[in-house]
Amino acid sequence: MSVQGCAESYYSRWKALNDWLVLHQPIWQPAPFTEPRPDWVQLYPELAGMVAELTDAECDELEGDPGVVVKKASRFVPELGYYSDMVKLPELSPRPADVMAATLPEVRAKDMPGRKREQAGAFTAALKPLQQPILDWCCGKGHLSRTLAAQGHQSVDGYEWNPELVAGGNRLAEHFGDAVQIHCRDVMAQNLPLPDDTHGVALHACGDLHRQLLMQGAAAGLPRLSISPCCYHKTVDNVHKALSERATDYANRLVPHRSDLRLALRETVTAPAGVRKRTRTLSQWRLGFDGLQRALRGADDYLSLPSCSPRLLGKGFPAFCSWAAGIKQLHLPASTDFEAWRAYGVQRHAEVRRHELIRHVFRRPLELWLVLDYAMYLEEQGYRVRLGHFCARSLTPRNLLLDAVRVCGTQPARHSHP
Repeated sequence: MSVQGCAESYYSRWKALNDWLVLHQPIWQPAPFTEPRPDWVQLYPELAGMVAELTDAECDELEGDPGVVVKKASRFVPELGYYSDMVKLPELSPRPADVMAATLPEVRAKDMPGRKREQAGAFTAALKPLQQPILDWCCGKGHLSRTLAAQGHQSVDGYEWNPELVAGGNRLAEHFGDAVQIHCRDVMAQNLPLPDDTHGVALHACGDLHRQLLMQGAAAGLPRLSISPCCYHKTVDNVHKALSERATDYANRLVPHRSDLRLALRETVTAPAGVRKRTRTLSQWRLGFDGLQRALRGADDYLSLPSCSPRLLGKGFPAFCSWAAGIKQLHLPASTDFEAWRAYGVQRHAEVRRHELIRHVFRRPLELWLVLDYAMYLEEQGYRVRLGHFCARSLTPRNLLLDAVRVCGTQPARHSHP
């Protein structure tokens, strides 16, 4: 396909996703955890009734399969039926044997968690062949750097701001004889020099960090950029800004706030049973306290709380409420019926869980809307772009790969981005 053909294809997909997300904004934008009765419950009462009747076992099954949720929900909101076409992408990962060959053996993967080792291997396999020296952006301790160096027979430079990670990563590379050198660099610094003729890669760099590689790498004319983005909400901008000219100029463009972008990250792989139980209990307690604080203050709005120590869970719900009230400078009357508010939190959690099932249908569409804008931006800068999955969702839900190769003789578009 020609570069122009790709550009038209990505723009058509982005525009369709944009209009679909705008149409259903009343469903996905309100957060059920902070809004006890989202507006869509009144807009679509039959849909609300359907989710209210789901059993806990049915919720367990549906939480991991948005496609089945869509089939049930599209009876009441027919436009949701476009979901499957909206999120369909090619598989960029090669054969399992090739992925295994690109994954560091456990004996060489010191200090590297098993899941991270497999992710680095799958990412590397999807990029082969590797034809230029590599710059690993926000490389941490260099797990991906070492994987790339071992498989691609290319030297790898890593940029990382944390000096302890830099030192630890260089010790590992020296110990195993890897062609890796990690440098202490702030990738957000102005005028950061990028080495010439280098393949820039980033595996799960967050928010502004991966956007910086997109913009600075394209401005420097790097021959190849390969990025698996993550944590889109980690940005200094309160309101999302598109990168591509086409998205920026689109009159009906969705303009989400930073808090809205968290939705794209709400999908996680299955956690251990003990972790799930603690998370559920903490959510119930937060919701129980939310009901209590609204009653005490006579104000129907949510008060956010910071993270709390896991030890607090062992002290019981009244202790949790005392801690939360202290944070928010609220007085808890001696007559407070903590058991009633705890039960309220359990009931609210059940409602939130069911309402989130519908909202979570929009996780991947919102993420893809963001990444398609990146793809269009890179095409405007003179790159030929591949976009697809580099691994299965079960390994990581953040499995999108944006792989861009500069086309000889093309000139990048001019932009006003900093």
